[in-house]
Amino acid sequence: MKRKVITALFIIAFFLLQSTVFQKLEFASIAPNLMIILTSSFGFMRGKKEGMLVGFFSGLLMDIFYGIGQIIGFYALIYLLIGYANGFFKRLFFEEDIRLPIGLIFGSELLYGLINYIAFYMMRSKFDFKYYLNHIIFPELVYTIVVTLAVYPLILAVNRRLEDEEKRSANKFV
Repeated sequence: MKRKVITALFIIAFFLLQSTVFQKLEFASIAPNLMIILTSSFGFMRGKKEGMLVGFFSGLLMDIFYGIGQIIGFYALIYLLIGYANGFFKRLFFEEDIRLPIGLIFGSELLYGLINYIAFYMMRSKFDFKYYLNHIIFPELVYTIVVTLAVYPLILAVNRRLEDEEKRSANKFV
């Protein structure tokens, strides 16, 4: 129960930070995607199921506040799939190694940018992919990775502490 409450608080806090603080810290109209960091991190730390749940609720918040007109569920689906895909790497995840998390968040952000390009630009007959890649995808990708270096240790520390508490409480019942 404690993990669910803390996960919900993480989703809300990261959404609020992304919507407020980091909107004011934009560089060239580009802000980092904290929801990708959170969804990816929960995916490879906790597995497919938890990655999907965090991704779904993160995307649902994005849909409700920034969605496309009358469509709710577009971002929820994207984030859900990203959380699920990152869950495949749970077995390869080691807390001491930061290369895997950075690589997975990089890949998730790149995938997110490509899906947005296809949905919002290519479908509207805007085929200048090179411009979109150089002016939107790559700057957001770099900014997200820089913010990941600061935010990821917090997520890791909270996850580690929750796992330690879960192990201690499991040992009490054995």
